[in-house]
Amino acid sequence: MSTRSRHTSSREKTAPKGGRFKHGAKGRSSSKHRAKPRNSNVDKPRIAPEDRKVIIFNKPFDVLSQFTDGDGRQTLADFIPVKDVYAAGRLDRDSEGLMILTNDGILQAKLTQPNSKSPKTYWVQVEGAPTKSDLDKLRKGVELKDGMTLPATVEIMSEPTLWERNPPVRFRAAIPTTWLSITIIEGRNRQVRRMTANIGFPTLRLVRAQMGKVVLGDLGLGEWKEIEL
Repeated sequence: MSTRSRHTSSREKTAPKGGRFKHGAKGRSSSKHRAKPRNSNVDKPRIAPEDRKVIIFNKPFDVLSQFTDGDGRQTLADFIPVKDVYAAGRLDRDSEGLMILTNDGILQAKLTQPNSKSPKTYWVQVEGAPTKSDLDKLRKGVELKDGMTLPATVEIMSEPTLWERNPPVRFRAAIPTTWLSITIIEGRNRQVRRMTANIGFPTLRLVRAQMGKVVLGDLGLGEWKEIEL
């Protein structure tokens, strides 16, 4: 993987409106000829290798993983001035770290659709000190409201060297915290947070460090760069 350029945060709101790939002209579908589902690979634009754009971004806390917002909150458009790229998977507003954006719909689907089983690794700070038996529950799968999770890869890790979060994480002085590396192949809404809460250890901070073979590396907070993938 090699990089083409590196950029710091930009306030220029020149990114495209909306957060989806275009799927043809409006008004062409009818009750007899309905458009295929948007998550179908058939609908995804095929991009020649020389025209493909792949951008990685280190999303700060409290930034929406979309380009527009009607409530004046920070979005991707506050940082990324590149047109016609779209997020391959969302990252919660209160989570940080790696996002991949691309103009290649096939790649977007490969990184996000459940049947692709693309692994995603998170560095997770939890409240408390989970034991091996606690973590084994995540390794086997836990029952959430939307069903059993698939087995996760979970390891206790040293505290990573990270940027300061703004606002800082609120700690309870009498309770220790633990950093975990958690890798999942699903992408349910707030899944990792719900998994750690399920075993009694609420998530305090969550940073996505890797998607597939793409790693966050030393990319600074709020920075983006174009890569070849």
